[in-house]
Amino acid sequence: MTALLAVRGLAYAYPDGRQALYGVNLRIDRGERVALLGPNGAGKTTLALHLNGILTAGAGSVSVAGLPVTQPNLTEIRRRVGLVFQDPDDQLFLPTVAQDVAFGPANLGMRGAELQQRVDEALTLVGLPEVADRVPHHLSFGQRRRVAVATVLAMRPDLLVLDEPTSNLDPAARRELAEVLTALDTTMLMVTHDLPYALQLCPRSVILADGVIVADGPTRELLADAALLARHRLELPYGFTLSADSPPRR
Repeated sequence: MTALLAVRGLAYAYPDGRQALYGVNLRIDRGERVALLGPNGAGKTTLALHLNGILTAGAGSVSVAGLPVTQPNLTEIRRRVGLVFQDPDDQLFLPTVAQDVAFGPANLGMRGAELQQRVDEALTLVGLPEVADRVPHHLSFGQRRRVAVATVLAMRPDLLVLDEPTSNLDPAARRELAEVLTALDTTMLMVTHDLPYALQLCPRSVILADGVIVADGPTRELLADAALLARHRLELPYGFTLSADSPPRR
């Protein structure tokens, strides 16, 4: 069966010569929820930016449902792969929430009642239908994060990629986002160093360190390997324990 996401031998160096990725291989099948873990500087965001063609591989390849991530395919790739940036203000730039959420589908030619349905559907999925006419920057940070997710969901992507989704969220906003993500019926790659969040939302995790994948397996098993975490500068919060009777939710 064709993988939804196939990364093969992906290498990338920034223009200043810094090598960020060294031959990364990763497969994600439809319906999976995978956490991409690693310390700061591991190459996580660099890898994520290759998945919808924001960055172009120096070597190797990326394909989505068999379609290569190359210049001629970028419009279709960006419909299939929805990337939610770490800072929601990078995605919210129009006068109202509804206009921001409509932006992607409208660029594909959608208009009228069909476009309005997409906006309503996406805002309902993130639990914020009441903010459609609000100015995005008047919302709380947690609300803006969920609206940023809605801008991507409006495209009905095959793969949802979230870059550090819990960054700068207070505990209530963190919980609200988890409830939204848990309810979605979407293949997901979550880039994070928030290990409890990975355990809560993603049955499988991949650890990226120094530009290479060093571990790939069930999240609970990886997080139970203290030596593995220590080698790659990953730590569970103080006092956090892995409870066998509370498995991660799909």
